[in-house]
Amino acid sequence: MNVQSTSLLILLLPLAFATGCHQDMYDQAKKEPLEASEFFKDGRVARPLVPGTIARGHLETDTPMFTGREGGQFVSDLPTKLDEQLLKQGQTLFNIYCTPCHGRIGDGDGMIVSRGFKRPPSYHSERLRGAPVGHYFDVITNGFGSMPVFKNRIAPEDRWAIVAYVRALQLSQFAPASTLSETELNALNTRGTPDAPRH
Repeated sequence: MNVQSTSLLILLLPLAFATGCHQDMYDQAKKEPLEASEFFKDGRVARPLVPGTIARGHLETDTPMFTGREGGQFVSDLPTKLDEQLLKQGQTLFNIYCTPCHGRIGDGDGMIVSRGFKRPPSYHSERLRGAPVGHYFDVITNGFGSMPVFKNRIAPEDRWAIVAYVRALQLSQFAPASTLSETELNALNTRGTPDAPRH
């Protein structure tokens, strides 16, 4: 075999292998997702889920946890364990999702106000300090007024972490002196009286 024949064989060999590959599955007649179809009465290729279908692992049977309500009323207590980890997670998420509008301490003095948008209410108003925790969960979940819906962006457990942190912010602005330790009182007196929260 001469060099020219060998070169030709090397060039033709991949072609021979390629003809042996079948792409029948790829090239078969099929409809793409969301493409129109004359086969189905509604004209859609994508078929609706069978009524009552629930994705595995997504059955939300714990009503307070997933709705913030029980018996049609907002829950007053967190349906999850309150600990330092929950508050830290709540602070992180609050800083990401909430501070642009509500400000770092929840007084409604976020960045949007300086951009000309309407100021949201302060968490430190008497009305919102008295609101049950389920109210906050519901507002984060479903939106309210100018506030958008966050249920598609923040998991239920994380929404409760934010609610817990909002309660901590409220307590930080209105904690009675009687609840402070002697060390905390001395530290507070050394620094002077903090500014009153803005409502």
